Amino acid sequence: MNPGLAPPQLLDRLRDQARGLGFDLFGVAPAVTPHGFHRLVEWIESGYAAEMHYFRDRLPAYADPNLVLAGVRSLIVLSYPYAAVPASSAGTSEAPGRSRPLGKIARYACDATDYHDRIHPLLEQLKQTIRGSCPDAQSRGVVDTAPLLEREFAQAAGLGWAGKNSLLLNKHRGSYFFLACLLTTLDLPPSTPHATAHCGTCTRCLDACPTDAFPAPGVVDSRRCISYLTIEHRGPIPLNLRPGLGDWLFGCDVCQEVCPWNRHASRQPHFSGVGKAVDTPASDLVAARPSPPHATDLIEILTLDEAGFRARFRDTPLWRPRRRGILRNAAICLGNARDPAAAPCLIHCLGDSEPLIRGAAAWALGQLGGQHIALRARQAIEPDPQVREEIAAALQPSAISDTAP
Repeated sequence: MNPGLAPPQLLDRLRDQARGLGFDLFGVAPAVTPHGFHRLVEWIESGYAAEMHYFRDRLPAYADPNLVLAGVRSLIVLSYPYAAVPASSAGTSEAPGRSRPLGKIARYACDATDYHDRIHPLLEQLKQTIRGSCPDAQSRGVVDTAPLLEREFAQAAGLGWAGKNSLLLNKHRGSYFFLACLLTTLDLPPSTPHATAHCGTCTRCLDACPTDAFPAPGVVDSRRCISYLTIEHRGPIPLNLRPGLGDWLFGCDVCQEVCPWNRHASRQPHFSGVGKAVDTPASDLVAARPSPPHATDLIEILTLDEAGFRARFRDTPLWRPRRRGILRNAAICLGNARDPAAAPCLIHCLGDSEPLIRGAAAWALGQLGGQHIALRARQAIEPDPQVREEIAAALQPSAISDTAP
């Protein structure tokens, strides 16, 4: 048997298995240069990739999936819905009985397990099915860690269209899902590409962005995006963007929350496979709905030392920015909240070993106002020039942002 040619029944077997594993959209795209590659080049050249230099460094691979898996012929593209989990399982707490400032966590990160660790074993099971049917075939599972334009291949596989917020949208599932790809050297029959968009004249996602991160429909300027700033950005968050973060501790869902297709999705049947409805009990539909944004006690977050942060977040998505990034974000959220109850923990953070945290705490104290004694005491001994600038700015009478609530 030609190892590059799949048995006719294999695709149906993989589709049924994927549904059983929890994937709810399934399609096949040919392994060619994705149609959106030129947009990636333009995006990078415009500076919108910010500090994510890996896009430019791996640019040839984004154009050629053969550089992700040698000899690849087809890509199976799947969607996996965000899990609805109890708030406690995401390592968050809402401080029962207390009214303290809370920081929001993006929906996708509200699972106790990092989504890479959840989805990769499922792809491995699909790989085993391919291996059992075609022992000579090679396969590789990808969940946003390889240089692959998953959204473009998802469109080619018929899963949906690129919304104006740049996310893949599906009429029946909205956008609250992860994309995963299984590259294979088998030649699988491709799905019909999704050639039309269904956003119409709607601009709700563009209009709702708190930091104006969309210079054009479908284009995200990462330098202004709350998700990028709270997760990928390693330095101080620009002063003019801090008020826009509001109470987002990690990531942001604003452009998804306002999307009509996400509100519509919760009333639709569960789907697996392109255009193929599957009868699903109502209880399963409820379980498959994305959970609301989780909130965690920001003051509690600021009390975590390195060991405490590791114990709480090591195997969750919140580990990516590390302690310094999460505590920086928490301090900014507290500054935006302007709750006097945050003052003691912010003053304590002025003595943190991380300059990034000290600077954010100084800014937040400036937003609270009335903390001149603590700020001047720290200013007298602060060794880091950037933190000294933050303290000096916080001591100015105009330190409180005009756009803060």
